[in-house]
Amino acid sequence: MRYRYSTGKNGKLVKKAIIYTQDEHGIDLSDVDAEAAGIIKKLKNAGFDSYIVGGAVRDLIIGKKPKDFDIVSSANPAKIRKLFHNSRIIGRRFRLVHVYFGQRIFEVSTFRSLKDGSIGNTFGTIDDDVFRRDFTMNALFYDPEQQIVVDYVDGFNDIKKRQLKPIIPLSDIFIEDPVRMIRAVKYAAITGFNLPLNLKMKIKSQSSLLSAISPSRLTEEISKIISSDNAGAIVSLLDKMGLYSYIQPEAAKLMKQDSAFRERYLKSMAALNGKTNYRGQAIGALFYDYLETYTDWKPGTIENFKEIYKTARSFVLPINPPRFEMEYSLRKFLSAKGITIKRSLLYGKTRPAETTETNTAAVKKRKRKRRGSGKKQEPRTDGQ
Repeated sequence: MRYRYSTGKNGKLVKKAIIYTQDEHGIDLSDVDAEAAGIIKKLKNAGFDSYIVGGAVRDLIIGKKPKDFDIVSSANPAKIRKLFHNSRIIGRRFRLVHVYFGQRIFEVSTFRSLKDGSIGNTFGTIDDDVFRRDFTMNALFYDPEQQIVVDYVDGFNDIKKRQLKPIIPLSDIFIEDPVRMIRAVKYAAITGFNLPLNLKMKIKSQSSLLSAISPSRLTEEISKIISSDNAGAIVSLLDKMGLYSYIQPEAAKLMKQDSAFRERYLKSMAALNGKTNYRGQAIGALFYDYLETYTDWKPGTIENFKEIYKTARSFVLPINPPRFEMEYSLRKFLSAKGITIKRSLLYGKTRPAETTETNTAAVKKRKRKRRGSGKKQEPRTDGQ
């Protein structure tokens, strides 16, 4: 075990972090994605500090192979973009970089400071960045080249003790970002760790803060949940904690009223088990059981398809998945019943075929319209 020091205000060395070696943390390097390790190597060769961070490090420590690897670096987005031709900068206010390898996306963010609190967007250092993160078990930094884990907040021991411990004070953590309540429950379900009593009480007393969260952020969270290996357990615990009524209120209401529906709905979620590669396949778990049990529809015409679509869309609100994903999932539902709806019919038989030139012009027009809309993005926080 080694330690990382920095100079304090009085000029003396202050212990900042514990550094665990491979013998101590036990991470198997073969479980680390080679492309994620390659991104870090390239950033480090260019002179930037870089680490795998968050949930991937947690999973590696508990012996679980991560599906996603998030990376954090001292390089700013422009410099990251310059290093990787297969990347693009995303976000307006909270800018970060997506690096693409085929269908896989690696998110690379820049260290943020505490200048504007834990939800600010000023670039900073690792010493600040760690204290913006939500829970200690998600605040560990792993360097696959040196095979070391850097721990500022005793997160390694909290993982070993199987405890979920917030970094940000309980008085502020959910007020600053209510979505952290969803993540806290998700982490507990994923790891099997118990939610401490004080955390449970704070979530229950402040759950109503979720009502102000935008549909886009709720959609992002449910998308991560249904794509995970633990969708059934996560949704069940969210419902138990009273949070699912802010994510999919109609489903939460039915689960309270109808125990048989609850059982079917959670079974559908559990059946996902991270097996679907395309999110449109997983979205059906949000509404299939409802359509099967509570709706009265006569299949066979495009008009009826449109009515079913409206019913399904209404049932998942305020979640707002892309239309093409909803349509794909609904066609899968009908196909299982021997009903085929051609994609071209979804917009009506009279829609004219568009040439490439027309399509290109339409796309440009939509882009101009979006640029002129002036919509601002909702602030984002560092949660894994």
